[in-house]
Amino acid sequence: MKVLLINGSPRVKGCTFTALSEVAKTLEECGIETEIAQIGNKAIRGCIGCGGCAGKGHCVFDDDVTNEMIAKIKEADGVVIGSPVYYSSPNGNLISMLDRLFYAGGDFLVHKPAAAVASARRAGTSATLDDLQKYFTIKQMPIVSSTYWNMVHGSCPEDVLKDEEGLQTMRNLGRNMAWLLKCIENGKNNDILPPEAETGSKTNFIR
Repeated sequence: MKVLLINGSPRVKGCTFTALSEVAKTLEECGIETEIAQIGNKAIRGCIGCGGCAGKGHCVFDDDVTNEMIAKIKEADGVVIGSPVYYSSPNGNLISMLDRLFYAGGDFLVHKPAAAVASARRAGTSATLDDLQKYFTIKQMPIVSSTYWNMVHGSCPEDVLKDEEGLQTMRNLGRNMAWLLKCIENGKNNDILPPEAETGSKTNFIR
């Protein structure tokens, strides 16, 4: 089993990476393979709602980030998405990438456990987590929680390493993710499969 951890910060080894590394270390200790993928600092265009990705499994705009993440998502059993807080919301590049990833690669995400992680100097973390978790709920992804909201605080990685409660929260998140993945795997081995969702009904009152 494998968990893909997406670092939504342009800083390769910053606060968000430090938090995700704590989750990854714990997952590895629980026997789960991990990969931390970096979105980098290149410009990522937003989704234009063209519908060109329908049935293709990839975005028609290939910026070397979104489609690479979709390919990694296909091979992963669980996902953790981390972001720094920018004006009480996630990094804009990350949001642009997630919009396209969930449109083009959404079929590869269904029923995979997911978690969001936010890092901030002080505030805006709960609003950022709320933004990120909305992606999960539209694709039937079980949201993995911890013993506090999934956040760390600090202006630099050294500060985050001093946030003992934040790091504890990351470790408990990793353990909960590993436990849920093993429960799902055990269920599959005993013919307990994910439910099939109803489809076809769309209520549109405005024409």
